[in-house]
Amino acid sequence: MDDDIEQAVLDALAALRADYEVVRIDPAFAATAAFCERYGYSPERSANCIVVASKTAPRRHAACLVQATRRLDVNRTVRRLLDVRKASFAAAEETVELTGMLPDGVTPFGLPSQLPLYVDGGVMAFDRVIVGGGSRSLKLLVATEVFTRMPAATVVEGLAKVTEAPRPGAA
Repeated sequence: MDDDIEQAVLDALAALRADYEVVRIDPAFAATAAFCERYGYSPERSANCIVVASKTAPRRHAACLVQATRRLDVNRTVRRLLDVRKASFAAAEETVELTGMLPDGVTPFGLPSQLPLYVDGGVMAFDRVIVGGGSRSLKLLVATEVFTRMPAATVVEGLAKVTEAPRPGAA
């Protein structure tokens, strides 16, 4: 499965004529924090692709791309974008079923065409970010301008909130 999904992702990048680099990794370090620590990438320049779903039928879904240092605003912004009363992160099984990609490997490239992609404006502040590659063994360092050329993508200011740093002495 990994080879097929990776090839589909690379084909999507080629179709977009994206500027990118392939970064092969040990799948044990696929989670963003572990990846950044192990391979020396900045969490600010790492973006997570998170699948969100409405809580009631008919189910509506979206993929959201946010910096690893930010928290996706599911309860306000994403809920409003999906035009639903309640939304939450899709379960891992639902994400795999919808995208063919495993958690910690989900990427904005090669997603189903009917799945909207919302990109947080904070991601666009960088010329390049590191994202999942479709499997837990692949990451992609991509030029962010490609997100402005993806048909299903919309850049949304305020899609994610800056994560507050812990206060000194806080437990």
